[in-house]
Amino acid sequence: MSQRSTHLPHHIATWVALAVILILAFTVRIYHIETAPAGLYPDEAANGVDALHALESKDFKLFYPANFGREGLFINLQAFSIAIFGNTVTGLKLWSILFGTFSVLGIYLLGKELFHRRIVGILAAFMLATSYWAINFSRIGFRAIMTTFLLSFSFYFFFRGLRTRKFHDFIFSGLLFGLGLHTYIAFRVAPLILIILLPALILSYENFLRRFWKHAALFFLAALIAAMPMLYHFFVLHPEDFASRSSHISVFSAEANHGDPFGTLAKTFSLSLIKYNFFGDQNFRHNYPPYPILDPFVGTFFLAGFLFVISQTIILLGRRIRRGDRDTRLITDFFLLGSFFVMLMPEFLTNESLPHALRSIGTQAPVFLMAALPAFWIIRKALRAQTGARVALFSLLIVALLGSAVFNLTKYFVFFTHNESAAASFNENYTNMARYLISLPKETYKYVLIDEKGNNNLSTLPVFAHPVYFLTYHKVDRLEIVQKDTVLHRPGIFLMLNYNDVLTGQIQKLYPEAYVEHIDMNGPERTGGDFNVVVLPKLKDNFLLPE
Repeated sequence: MSQRSTHLPHHIATWVALAVILILAFTVRIYHIETAPAGLYPDEAANGVDALHALESKDFKLFYPANFGREGLFINLQAFSIAIFGNTVTGLKLWSILFGTFSVLGIYLLGKELFHRRIVGILAAFMLATSYWAINFSRIGFRAIMTTFLLSFSFYFFFRGLRTRKFHDFIFSGLLFGLGLHTYIAFRVAPLILIILLPALILSYENFLRRFWKHAALFFLAALIAAMPMLYHFFVLHPEDFASRSSHISVFSAEANHGDPFGTLAKTFSLSLIKYNFFGDQNFRHNYPPYPILDPFVGTFFLAGFLFVISQTIILLGRRIRRGDRDTRLITDFFLLGSFFVMLMPEFLTNESLPHALRSIGTQAPVFLMAALPAFWIIRKALRAQTGARVALFSLLIVALLGSAVFNLTKYFVFFTHNESAAASFNENYTNMARYLISLPKETYKYVLIDEKGNNNLSTLPVFAHPVYFLTYHKVDRLEIVQKDTVLHRPGIFLMLNYNDVLTGQIQKLYPEAYVEHIDMNGPERTGGDFNVVVLPKLKDNFLLPE
């Protein structure tokens, strides 16, 4: 009884801390989601358009071929939330918010299982919850956000299964791992983590293969069952979809390496590594340039933890070779380093727009777990120190963690949210066009020129048109997509998604009373995101759009 009462408060404190962290994670991922980022990026909206078509046709695909091809699981989930919340920004991004939040729970469970310390999981969870890198992608409707979630939970059950030897843990792990093939293209390299783990398992467990072959068989069977629909699609029905766009930007492509594959690989690998601490992704959709993707506090922790894991791996391998020591910490180290470098491969094996925080999103779990180790070391030192040193060490850690959170949240919700370049990178003007069309009176006739070639096929619209199409779908009356043979037969407004002065002049020659109106949805608060429309107050009958 006394032992139970001693440990109960620690469990309560852990669950309270975890609950607070999860609430914080969800809050910073959903707060002002309709307006930050300022625009709905066309690639996000493309998912929404496919989801709308799937809802209407009841044809939910394993793989959506448009826009370089995308695995269908995330889009089909988006269709479900759009069916509930409508074709809104929240409806489109809800699953990103949820997966981003539950990734925080996943990294807590994984950290607790790997290090047998709840506090390590809590530290890693807090760092992920307040990371600009994680918050940013949790607020964008990209399928890549599922990567950290699936990797964290899959390997949590995997390592728990090693400890408990229960079959159901390996089944859960395999199912989640197999689902990864239905998500982001970067997940396709994840099986290499298992290959890297195998030597550590054999070295650390006596008779590992004999003891765990049934568990391994269940894992691979479950993974195969979950992955089978996509495997069938890729290798039987549509093998051309498997390569997708990656073949054109691979470092092994002559087009990408310019005849120097090894030099190109050295360059891409270096750029991929320095983004964490020194020079980050320069794309506002992925990061706040030119800063690294980790803040100074967590970045320092990560660098220290990374070097510690490398050092410990070398030491443990030496002991295993010299003295035959079996130490399960070697498994943890192999996993952290293996998952880090494997999930970095989708970035450094390409030679486009590097550093690239999106392609390396699969490294989030090992990065924040390694960052938690030095913080945990400070806690251990503090608990063993005298009162003065203990207060100093705990104060140092609290300042670092709170400083990290304040740094990241300020960077996102103050600087990023009000940055004109950031808004432009999300094509804010297209989103504002959609909101403008929705705001117009129902009786106003709206002519929208999406494609200057006169294309109005909703299935083949250019990607840049998708934010307007998605947000206005079934919400705007008297809207007509302009074609070559369109007759401007009623007064209204003429909106060009890509404004053209020449075409405007031609319209004004035909309709002298037409005039250009400048629309600024942001008002005086911030420049950018504005656009022009041609107002058609009075029309003659039967005039066609000028060629």
